[in-house]
Amino acid sequence: MPKSSIAIDGEHLSLHEVVQVAHGQADVRLAATARQRVAQSQAWVEEIIARGKPVYGINTGFGIFADKQISPQDTRTLNRNLILSHATATGPELPAEVVRAAMLIRANTLAAGHSGARPELIETLLAMLNKDVTPIIPSQGSLGSSGDLAPLSQLALVLSTDAADRDEDSGWAVYDGQRMSGKAAMSAAGIPRLVLGPKEGLAITNGATFSAALGALTLVLAETLLDAASLSAAMALDAMQGASAALDPRLHAARKQPGQMAVAERMRALTAGSTLLDTAGRVQDVYSLRCAPQIQGPAHDALAYVRTVIEREINAATDNPLLFDSQSISGGNFHGEPVGMALDFLKIALSEIAAVSERRSFLLLDSKMNGGLPAMLVASPEAAGLNSGMMMLQYTAASLVLENQTLAAPDSVRSLPTSAGQEDHNANSMTAARHAWQVAHNCAHVLAVELTLGARALELRLGQHPQAQAGRGTAAALAAIRKHVPAHEHDALWAPGVERVKTMLLAGELSAL
Repeated sequence: MPKSSIAIDGEHLSLHEVVQVAHGQADVRLAATARQRVAQSQAWVEEIIARGKPVYGINTGFGIFADKQISPQDTRTLNRNLILSHATATGPELPAEVVRAAMLIRANTLAAGHSGARPELIETLLAMLNKDVTPIIPSQGSLGSSGDLAPLSQLALVLSTDAADRDEDSGWAVYDGQRMSGKAAMSAAGIPRLVLGPKEGLAITNGATFSAALGALTLVLAETLLDAASLSAAMALDAMQGASAALDPRLHAARKQPGQMAVAERMRALTAGSTLLDTAGRVQDVYSLRCAPQIQGPAHDALAYVRTVIEREINAATDNPLLFDSQSISGGNFHGEPVGMALDFLKIALSEIAAVSERRSFLLLDSKMNGGLPAMLVASPEAAGLNSGMMMLQYTAASLVLENQTLAAPDSVRSLPTSAGQEDHNANSMTAARHAWQVAHNCAHVLAVELTLGARALELRLGQHPQAQAGRGTAAALAAIRKHVPAHEHDALWAPGVERVKTMLLAGELSAL
């Protein structure tokens, strides 16, 4: 499939485009109008230097050394030293798609024309994306203020150099499937490395860019997860012969919560045509079924808020200082608080989606609560004991839910001062972003467990009532799952089937049902 082409201008980058570039599905170029703005911004930097007055970040030191003026002949050394001294990230490496998303977002930030960087810096980042040079970036060590300094400095090691041009000072990258030094990767790809000029060290490292990249990709994943949660809830409701009154549109309109109404509408569509609903004689169901719209709906509302924050952030000028008409203005746009708070909210929402999903999985397995289905969904009740059924899947889901409950604790409320107290309140946004990413992937597995159990339970229920039929959407989901995951009469290795369902879920194959 040919790649699409995206032009960045600092203002109109979409989440869809971030995902495309992150997965190597699009090439990127700098829009002509943005190139003009960037060149003008760089000219302003030259004007400021020519005046000879100290201006933070351009001809001064950084942080607590802001009062130290730097001579024009030392500005290149200043910017290289910034990168070398700040590349202190540690921990497991970030996934390649996260690094690529961050590179795109950083390039788009610079394209706004307020950072004072040369167009060549942006074009180097874009060349790395287009030729698939992916820096290796450790995931820990950023407070999100002044932006994601450590990981962005690791990125800058790969694209920048100095007179010594030492291989060991060039970081690491993957090119053509091989791990190598940044210097070797850039050389192999035919991309010249840059000697950073005035302001460019801060321009490339200031801003919560990796936090925003993780946030953008997690948000898009979360939208898929919420749709899958409506499907898994509908399958469980159908398999449990649940009470349809809980989905009545009048009930939800009376609450006036848009997310709740959307989930109820989706569940009604998925269960439409079911002759299993309302046949158990129950007036009302347990909360995980009856209140699914009220529990899962707020997550939809949370996503709407998070989407607004992230869409703004990926099109924001976030370094410091910023340039406006040859005037340098020092402030704090690098501070990751908006991203950190939003991703804390997203963690809570996804943690609750997983929590209620696990409760429905428990319900389907418990013979005291599942309305006559076999204990642990053992296909042949007479073989119970010899067969453990699908009992352990709920254990896994419960473990992930408990982990999520820890990870969902807010990170943005935690702060320690740095830089001798100059930076006395930090956002902790990168930790929030990493935790949100993990919560989302845990949630995906919990939902895959419920969908696997829901398919089994629905089959068994239809076996009990041969004349009945499932809802049109739930029946289609059962058929889609059975295309990839065969039913087993006796105990089997369940985990590969759950993984296949999760792959279907993440690919959006269950969202169109």
